[in-house]
Amino acid sequence: MNDVLISARNLGKTFSSASGLLGRKGRDVRAVDGVSFDVHRRETVALVGESGCGKSTLGRLLLRLIEASEGEVHYMGKDLLKLSREQMRAMRKDLQFVFQDPYGSLSPRRTIFEIISEPLEVFSVGKTRSQRRERVAQLLDQVGLSPSFMDRQPRQFSGGQRQRIGIARAIALDPTFIVADEPVSSLDVSVQAQIVNLMQDLQEDKGFSFLFIAHDLSVVRHIADRVAVMYLGRIVEIGPKAMVYDTPHHPYTQALLSAVPEPDPDAKKTQIILEGDVPSPANVPPGCSFHTRCPIVQAVCRRDRPPLLDTGKGQMVACHFAEAHPLTKGEHADLAKTRLQAVGSTGAL
Repeated sequence: MNDVLISARNLGKTFSSASGLLGRKGRDVRAVDGVSFDVHRRETVALVGESGCGKSTLGRLLLRLIEASEGEVHYMGKDLLKLSREQMRAMRKDLQFVFQDPYGSLSPRRTIFEIISEPLEVFSVGKTRSQRRERVAQLLDQVGLSPSFMDRQPRQFSGGQRQRIGIARAIALDPTFIVADEPVSSLDVSVQAQIVNLMQDLQEDKGFSFLFIAHDLSVVRHIADRVAVMYLGRIVEIGPKAMVYDTPHHPYTQALLSAVPEPDPDAKKTQIILEGDVPSPANVPPGCSFHTRCPIVQAVCRRDRPPLLDTGKGQMVACHFAEAHPLTKGEHADLAKTRLQAVGSTGAL
């Protein structure tokens, strides 16, 4: 498609663990496992899932902040993974990152002007210091901060203000694609809404695309165009926001959504409790990686890995029984009981 901005194909990352006891090599960690998806122009794709499922690693792979073990990342017709160091450096102007921790991502020894103007200096934007100060003043104003703050240091600001400074740094070069790695997870709820609204406003004004990484589905509902659900290094469901929220197909997506609070106090919804812990990425189970916690697991799930397939409505899901078990809005209350009874009657458990 002509409007695809960045595209990942079979992207994977394996981390080699340190040597174990007596010099024996530990197990390799499969952090990202064969991920394929696209991000379109002016689109926000939200990447959600539990902590440790590989979301942040995937975001860094897309921008080549870490090197992939295999796969391709195409941007503007070029495979970023095949570019030389100098060629990739030239691409950095278009590809930016907003970090999760607003306290650790800003140098405490530098002023706000020095932090935000660094990318301007690297790419020779603004011939003089006064021109760069003017540009930094504009950026601070765009993120809702006073230009008079530019000579202060990060320790003088709150977490929400620091994240605004990080966003100003990310948009300084007018990028086309930004990875925001859980940019509101460490902030108060009231501040989270402000930052999400700011990012939406900036996107509408500047037209860049987002990969918005989060674990809170109630947050991404307000910013995403499409939602991708990740589990143990793999995308298990992806589709338009309305479809994923109203008719989730994968049992893992359904469990995540059942935990999202309803704004209506009279709404009845039973939370689906997943038994057991997420398996270690150093010991991924065979077949469907979710089968150790899935309430509808059957023999084929333990044996064969389900491919990510289109349901025919633009929603893709990796589940052997996705079409047989879609969940429509309002059906959460009886889901766990009905499915456990159905599976129990087959003796599959």
